[in-house]
Amino acid sequence: MSIERCPWCGSDPLYVHYHDQVWGRPVADSRELFEKLCLDGQQAGLSWITILKKQKSYEEAYAGFDPAVIALWGEGEVEALMQNSGIVRNRLKIQSIIKNARAYLEIQEKGAGFAHYLWDFLDGKPQINLFRAMEDVPANTELSDKMSKALKKAGFSFVGTTIVYAFMQAVGMVNDHLTDCPQHQECCEAVSRFSL
Repeated sequence: MSIERCPWCGSDPLYVHYHDQVWGRPVADSRELFEKLCLDGQQAGLSWITILKKQKSYEEAYAGFDPAVIALWGEGEVEALMQNSGIVRNRLKIQSIIKNARAYLEIQEKGAGFAHYLWDFLDGKPQINLFRAMEDVPANTELSDKMSKALKKAGFSFVGTTIVYAFMQAVGMVNDHLTDCPQHQECCEAVSRFSL
């Protein structure tokens, strides 16, 4: 008997592992949230599997997504990254991660941290949705609109509402696994254990 996963992940082993072990599980770590938000921004105009296959290269190219390191980069680093075939060589996307690192550090310095900043939009509690079919799952919501607007105001780029909603799904702010997908219940259990 085959497992009825959400159909978007197909049969690619990397994608299936991502679907089963990562997507929809609540993330409380600020640096991990920063990395995921940046990677979702890199996806703009591309498929997620393209970025997923390059994730290790991104981690190497961007100093393990350490915002304190990335924030100091300038044009020399941008030019070097433009020559890196392991990542998407789009100047605006490369610059966006540097810009996002600086915005991240400002948020970290001002308050309780990036994780709290993001999770406060949901009062610290993941939302569990009960979608039965892919066509029921939205591309964005009022909440992703609000978070996108706030992130842009804080200095982030490549954080439009659709990107932000994809990010929210990925880091478990919303559980959008379809109800007949085994990972729906797994993520519900992860939600019950989640705390910031």
